Amino acid sequence: MRPRDPRRLPGAVRQEIERRRRAVARVNILDPESGHAPDGSVSSRQTAAVTLPRAELERLWTPEYLERLARTYWRFLHRVSLGILRVLYSEDAREIVLLTRPFVLMRFHKPDYQIGDGWASVTWRIERGVLVAPAGHGKGGLKITVQRPQQIDKRCDWVTVSVTSEVSNFYPMIAGWGWFSRIGRAIYRETQLRIHVIVTNAFLRSLARLDLEESVVGALSQPDSM
Repeated sequence: MRPRDPRRLPGAVRQEIERRRRAVARVNILDPESGHAPDGSVSSRQTAAVTLPRAELERLWTPEYLERLARTYWRFLHRVSLGILRVLYSEDAREIVLLTRPFVLMRFHKPDYQIGDGWASVTWRIERGVLVAPAGHGKGGLKITVQRPQQIDKRCDWVTVSVTSEVSNFYPMIAGWGWFSRIGRAIYRETQLRIHVIVTNAFLRSLARLDLEESVVGALSQPDSM
């Protein structure tokens, strides 16, 4: 099928296409960090430097777009797994399931949003799940943080923000416990952690499109700036 001539598209559609064409960001992935504690919990942190047009940053810097960034993460997880992983929403939880219940890989509490001076974050606290060891029930979480520069040169058309995805105090079931934990941690690093890093880096790179999904809940849909 021949692509439609852009000149024949409605004016609003042409404007949106042009805005997205101009707004494509540049993403630089920094080296990931990870570690484990004596109690068996693990952590990982991945950061991207996202350079985008200054006008786009001002447009996106609202609570609504923080919520949309969170939704975009779950959408990406669903797409990259070819639909095998689904995210189910409820009033007080978010669940990552393998196709459907009762195969709940991870269950999170509803997200906590925080907005500060030049930064914003969303945190999902871990509740339980097949991937979570019993010792980790109700502990740890997944957090996405966006930070903008304290000072922005108004003479420059581009600005760089940092986007960080962090898993903290997570007790992976695959790592086991007791005498097996030393072997289990190695298995975790070479399997689950490696996959997590690859997927998260791919998500961070996808932000270059500045295509943030509409929120399912819409809890922060308001015009106030962050």
